[in-house]
Amino acid sequence: MKIDFANLQYQHELYKNEIEDAILKVARNCNFIMGDEVQELEISLEKFTGTRYAVSCSNGTDALLLAMIALDIKPGDEVITTSFTFIATAETIAFLGATPVFVDIDEKTYNIDPSKIEAAITSKTKAIIPVSLYGQPADMDKINQIAKTHNLNVIIDGAQSFGSTYNGIPDSALADISTTSFFPAKPLGCYGDGGAVFTNDETLANKMKSLRLHGQSKRYHHEYIGMGGRLDTIQAAVLNVKLKYYKKDLALRQEVASKYTKELKDKSNLVLPFIDQKATSAWAQYSVRVKNRDELQEKLKLARIPTAVHYPIPLHLQECFQYLGYKQGDFPISEIVSNEIMSLPMNSYITNEEVAYIKENL
Repeated sequence: MKIDFANLQYQHELYKNEIEDAILKVARNCNFIMGDEVQELEISLEKFTGTRYAVSCSNGTDALLLAMIALDIKPGDEVITTSFTFIATAETIAFLGATPVFVDIDEKTYNIDPSKIEAAITSKTKAIIPVSLYGQPADMDKINQIAKTHNLNVIIDGAQSFGSTYNGIPDSALADISTTSFFPAKPLGCYGDGGAVFTNDETLANKMKSLRLHGQSKRYHHEYIGMGGRLDTIQAAVLNVKLKYYKKDLALRQEVASKYTKELKDKSNLVLPFIDQKATSAWAQYSVRVKNRDELQEKLKLARIPTAVHYPIPLHLQECFQYLGYKQGDFPISEIVSNEIMSLPMNSYITNEEVAYIKENL
């Protein structure tokens, strides 16, 4: 048996006719930038998330940049976030000349630990960026309360969690601005790069719409220093098709996760994913922890079972962040988890037979 980690080919076959017709329509209309499909997508995203404003953009990294620029994050400011995440979370903070301030994670959810945030707040702190890692939102009740107490903004890095909820509210509607990614392997992926920002604040929404178009208020009139951050029309066309089926795909991902948990719950050498009772996950990954990860990965590879590690080196130990002065041992939970975490194949279409085969080889 050979198992596909994300199974993008199978999903394309499911929606092939609609997607290819949508792409062909864009090609024939030759409206490749900011075509009608872009506005159609944004309206659909607003309906799906219950947010007042969805602004599409070029990718999840640019979504974070748009959010921070809109909130006037500047050189010298500090932004608190987690060390256990993809580099884009902190890279964008540094790119703007601000300082990423890391805190450790909760050992169960792998998300930022709210109990450690207040100790990291200084007079320079301007925002908190929790990450909805592997598809599950962080403890937003506590994070938003801390932010309110200290007059800070909250930006959710929801690159992996589109469609997840916290207290029944979509994670896209849980902060001042929430971001997501439509990278092909995400739960809702396009056929290239893509992303979006979500907010209920009209002023912020209008500013981000302008920022993604080089800060234009109208053609060749530039109110802000902006960026080329538009989502191209072909990607919007693909997402318009896939979004119609996304609730079904999310439900299937949940079924796959439940199968894994049922089959693996008696494996004492594995730590299985923990989902907070307040939350639902989009299950971007099904990640387990194991002590002998490297050895296990090699054996699974021989059995044609792909695995992945998200993420093997916490950001505070990355070479590019040496200037921040962190050292080994500063965030022990992040360091332990990064040495043990391993993601199993995860997509909406994993069969019972495949789960059984993975269990047998594990």
